[in-house]
Amino acid sequence: MFIVQSYFLAVVFCFITMLCWGSWGNTQKLAAKSWRYELFYWDYVIGMVLFALLLAFTMGSVGTEGRPFLEDIAQADASSFGSIIIGGVIFNASNILLSASISIAGLAVAFPLGVGISLVLGTIINYIGAPKGDPVILFAGVALITIAIICNGLASGKMAGDKKGGATKGIVLAVVAGVLMSLFYRFVASSMDLDNFASPAVGKVTPYSAIVIFSIGILLSNFVFNTLVMKYPFVGERVYYKDYFNGNFKTHLVGALGGCIWCLGTAFSYIASGKAGAAISYALGQGAPMVAAIWGVFIWKEFKGAGNKVKSLLGLMFALFILGLALIIVSGN
Repeated sequence: MFIVQSYFLAVVFCFITMLCWGSWGNTQKLAAKSWRYELFYWDYVIGMVLFALLLAFTMGSVGTEGRPFLEDIAQADASSFGSIIIGGVIFNASNILLSASISIAGLAVAFPLGVGISLVLGTIINYIGAPKGDPVILFAGVALITIAIICNGLASGKMAGDKKGGATKGIVLAVVAGVLMSLFYRFVASSMDLDNFASPAVGKVTPYSAIVIFSIGILLSNFVFNTLVMKYPFVGERVYYKDYFNGNFKTHLVGALGGCIWCLGTAFSYIASGKAGAAISYALGQGAPMVAAIWGVFIWKEFKGAGNKVKSLLGLMFALFILGLALIIVSGN
C-alpha cells in the first residue's frame, strides 16, 4: 500500500484534504436548484462508499509496504471495527445537520461556523488522544482560526439582518453540527496504529481499511438519520423515496461526485496522520472553511451587496485563517 514517508508530503496531503472538504459543498449547490438536499445526500453517501473501495483496491493494495487492504481488514478486531463505525455514525449526524445548514444559510455561512467550531474542539480532542507537534504553536494557530470564525459569524450576522428567512436556524444547525463533527476523528484515529502504518499492531487497521469501514458506518446510519430528516425536514415539505428514483442520471452523478471529493480528502487525512499526527492532520484539513468561504464569496456571490464593514470582516477572516494554518504547519516541524 502507499505510505507517506515525509512530513512535507503529509502537509501536501492535508492541503488536498482541506481543498476537498471545503469544495464538496459546491456539488450540493449545483444540485439544489431542482433537488432537495435530503435526496442529494443519498447520492453523496453512495459516492463516498464507492470511492473508498476504489482507493482501498488501488492505493491500499499496491506496492510492497504494509498489509494490502483485504489482508488488513480481515485481521481487524471488533474494537477497531466498532470504534470506526461509531465515528462514522457521529460524522453522519453532524454532516446531515451541516447539509441542512448549507441549504438554509448558504455555503459561506454554514461551513466557516460549523467546520470552524469542529476544528477548534476536534484539534484539542485529537491532541489529547495522540499528542504530536508543538502544542503552543499548534494552539496559537487554532486560536487565530477561532478569531477568524468569530469574524465570519459577525459578517454573516450583518448579512442575515438584511435578509428574510431562517438564517438563524441555519446558524444554530451549523453550531450543533460543528460540535458533533469534532468528535468523529478520534474514534477513527484510535483504531489505527499511527506510529507504524507499514506494520501496524495486530487488530489495528491501515487508513485504507479505516475509510472503507467508516463509509459503511455512514451508509448504514443514513437509513436512520436521513430517513428521519426526509420525513421531518428542517425546511420544506416531506420528501419520499420515490422522489429519489425520479431524479435523472446527471443529478445523481453530481451528488456522487460530492461524496467522492469528500472521501478523497478524508482518506488523505488518515494517510497523512501517520507522519503529521492526528491533531495536525485534522486541524489542517479543517482549514476547509476558508476554501468554502472563498467559493461562497467569489463564486456563489453569497455576500453580494455587502457593506464595507462586512467586507473588512471577511478580509480579516481570510488573513487570520492563512496565518493560523501557517502556525499549525510549523508546529509539526
